[in-house]
Amino acid sequence: MPEGKIVKALSGFYYVLTADGHITQCRGRGVFRKNKITPLVGDMVVFQADNDQEGYILEVLSRKNELVRPPIANIDQAILVFSAMEPEFSTVLLDRFLVLIESKEVTPLICISKMDLLEEDEKLMGFADYYREIGYEVIMTSTKEPEQLKQILPYLKDKTSVIAGQSGVGKSSLLNVLRPELELKTDDISSHLGRGKHTTRHVELMEINDGFVADTPGFSSLEFLEMSAEEVKECFPEFVSISDQCKFRECTHLKEPKCAVKAAVEAEEIAPFRYKHYVSFVEEIKDRKPRY
Repeated sequence: MPEGKIVKALSGFYYVLTADGHITQCRGRGVFRKNKITPLVGDMVVFQADNDQEGYILEVLSRKNELVRPPIANIDQAILVFSAMEPEFSTVLLDRFLVLIESKEVTPLICISKMDLLEEDEKLMGFADYYREIGYEVIMTSTKEPEQLKQILPYLKDKTSVIAGQSGVGKSSLLNVLRPELELKTDDISSHLGRGKHTTRHVELMEINDGFVADTPGFSSLEFLEMSAEEVKECFPEFVSISDQCKFRECTHLKEPKCAVKAAVEAEEIAPFRYKHYVSFVEEIKDRKPRY
């Protein structure tokens, strides 16, 4: 049986791309509903086709990860697009994305867009430098300068990437520069709401520079529904790197004595804003109502 990757899911149909570049429109067999498995964009699948155009998905192969909102699987990398202005750069929202992405073992790439709207800003540059220091790749871009955007291309090669970030930051504009023939619809910021108008309606993988990039409707939920409070500390790399210096092996970095993380925060070796976000995320999970 042939195998392929689902590159688009729309109205109950799954579009499966095979190694030779052919796309077959498939439906899922009823067995998926019985087993509570929903094929996702990014899935590798086994399918059966009676002709060149239509077929049925028979099996979803093992996934290395999956996101729920947006629904996509087997992601290598998340390009987190945050604007310098309009909307204003938000470290708490970026950290929320980073924790969610880290929890799925997906590599983040931080892209700060709309740099053309901002004069040299020491505070923003300081944030960018700090994220680089703790191990993240950070690039600065502007859709007014297409050559700047092309610095993303090497990161896309041979990877499946998802572009994420708050609405109105320029995600579709970024894709339009990387592949102008896409002509993706973009909208300006809503002056009434102060946020971007949603422009992408479904998940689809597009081939760019020998890799796949997903333009998604955005993260409709940024809640830590699948995480425990204990898991959050593992998603802060600067905590992980010194946690073995804590007195207690299972230190939560909250109230324990002789905590290396808290000491590093007090010494400003770890940014206080990151620790503040960590505490608030843990409290949010602990306050979460149990799901039945």
